Amino acid sequence: MFLWSSHLLPVDQHLVELLVMIDALKRASAARITVVVPYYGYARQDRKDKPRVPSAPSSSPTAHHAGANRALFVDLHAAQIQGFFNIPVDHSSQPVLVSYFRELALPNLTVVSPDAGGVERARFFAQKSERPWPSSTSAAPTSTSPK
Repeated sequence: MFLWSSHLLPVDQHLVELLVMIDALKRASAARITVVVPYYGYARQDRKDKPRVPSAPSSSPTAHHAGANRALFVDLHAAQIQGFFNIPVDHSSQPVLVSYFRELALPNLTVVSPDAGGVERARFFAQKSERPWPSSTSAAPTSTSPK
């Protein structure tokens, strides 16, 4: 069974909703539950920098305790977050997305990173596109914008 859940605002309510759905599937005799999370609300909080602030280490084990067998994330902010989970985690969709955009053959594709933390992921995406671009390099142009 695949359960799709995004943790948009309010993150805490969506997380509890996910846990209730996992529990319901488990009680309905689902043999395996894979949680698919396009956006993980606590992904940018990979460490506690202030007291009484929710973080990925504190919220990650909840899916396992509710009964999930595996988690699939579109893109975690930091790879070390997968270590906070007690279940197997797949955390990168970039190869799938690169393949998809390569098939589209968009003539003017530009990869944009919303913040400095995503620059490396944006560069990887642009370089792996392996298409001849109008510029002198073989990768798509990349751009970053300040927060």
